[in-house]
Amino acid sequence: MAPIITISGLTKTYASGFKAIKGIDLQIEEGEIFALLGPNGAGKTTMISIICGNVRPGGGTVTVAGHDIVRDYRKARSTIGLVPQELSTDQFERVIDTVRFSRGLFGKPRNDAHIERVLRDLSLWDKRNSRILELSGGMKRRVMIAKALSHEPRVLFLDEPTAGVDVELRRDMWTLIGDLRRTGVTIILTTHYIEEAEEMADRVGVITGGELILVEEKAALMQKLGKKTLSVVLAEPLAALPVGLTEWAVTLGEDGREIDYSFDTRAAHTGVASLLRRLGELGIGYKDLNTRQSSLEDIFVSLVHREKGA
Repeated sequence: MAPIITISGLTKTYASGFKAIKGIDLQIEEGEIFALLGPNGAGKTTMISIICGNVRPGGGTVTVAGHDIVRDYRKARSTIGLVPQELSTDQFERVIDTVRFSRGLFGKPRNDAHIERVLRDLSLWDKRNSRILELSGGMKRRVMIAKALSHEPRVLFLDEPTAGVDVELRRDMWTLIGDLRRTGVTIILTTHYIEEAEEMADRVGVITGGELILVEEKAALMQKLGKKTLSVVLAEPLAALPVGLTEWAVTLGEDGREIDYSFDTRAAHTGVASLLRRLGELGIGYKDLNTRQSSLEDIFVSLVHREKGA
């Protein structure tokens, strides 16, 4: 199956000389959930804005559903729904009116059944006649999603979709996003909440300094880089690691009171038991053991720090 989004050599340099995007290549498959992670100023929003036609690219090409975003802007844009970070809509409009109007902007004929279905899926049907200003922040976010879905897009961009949303509503949104994917909608989201990517994404891209430094299936990324760490709290501090521990590639804490050993829990032999035996043979006592599983957040932080140190 051909990818629904193809990005080749994408660049963007602003008039100030700031290089926001530096030669990005990426393909996104139809029906997947792709999470784009990166620190503030990494280029996430600029990249999405280019794909959605809100910012003109400096160089390279982008196609959406086979349509070039510059040469065939209208057809490309009609396949895209965008939920921006900012809650920007007429505060005095009724919910149902603003969603209907958004559909009309794309030249779609009136379809009350579709609008009702979208509002019901987003738990907005009971609020359909309410003015936007009467809604909570979480409900306003849902209205933005309804507007983005009003014209039946094949691709949905969610730029920080749960920013300012409480934990309960955030979970509801995760469920909604999963439901949308099951209908065949391709979803690309940017987020500061690493658990969102860990919960929902099929693939993860990490962007920093305008460069896409990694694209990987989430499961493969967790398997490749997500390790478990055993921390051995020593009975007495060590000035240095004994030569007899080099086989395990352990590290000694700054105060000499803790030894850390990273291992793969899926390996046939983790080396934990043999490490503890060796500590006993060397006369190194310990008073506590702790383990910690690496999360996607740990992986993200290590990748960004590695890139900065390169």
